[in-house]
Amino acid sequence: MPNVINATSTGNGGLISTGDDSGILSIQTNETTAITVNASQIVSYTNNLGTVAGYPAYQCRAWVNFDGTGTVAIRASGNVSSITDNGTGDYTINFTTAMPDANYSAATQILQNAARIFTVNGLSASSLNIICRQLTENPADNAYISATVFR
Repeated sequence: MPNVINATSTGNGGLISTGDDSGILSIQTNETTAITVNASQIVSYTNNLGTVAGYPAYQCRAWVNFDGTGTVAIRASGNVSSITDNGTGDYTINFTTAMPDANYSAATQILQNAARIFTVNGLSASSLNIICRQLTENPADNAYISATVFR
């Protein structure tokens, strides 16, 4: 059984912690796990992150910063296993852990002197396909591309 912290609502309240050697920490409310920290210190939430001033806060589920020229290279990322180069300006971002479904929001950005536009070409639970184009509509590779996924 993983480490469990229970927020109690009886007696004096507070937190109760029981431990083991699994390296997993589970935070519960009303005997339902709300937050889990695994042995690799990756935090998972049952629902959203809670509320701030009455508005729910949702977590970024994946992000990546990569060079889309030549051999595609990831500079830094979270929950992205690889980038597939499908041809000039056409990239598939593959998730390490799939989304629950394809109903997420993706935002992309580039750093480039020449004007570029992005088209989100396809969403799936396991990947995101984007196409980078010049304003003339011609596909174009780019040296600095970033994408974030929220759900």
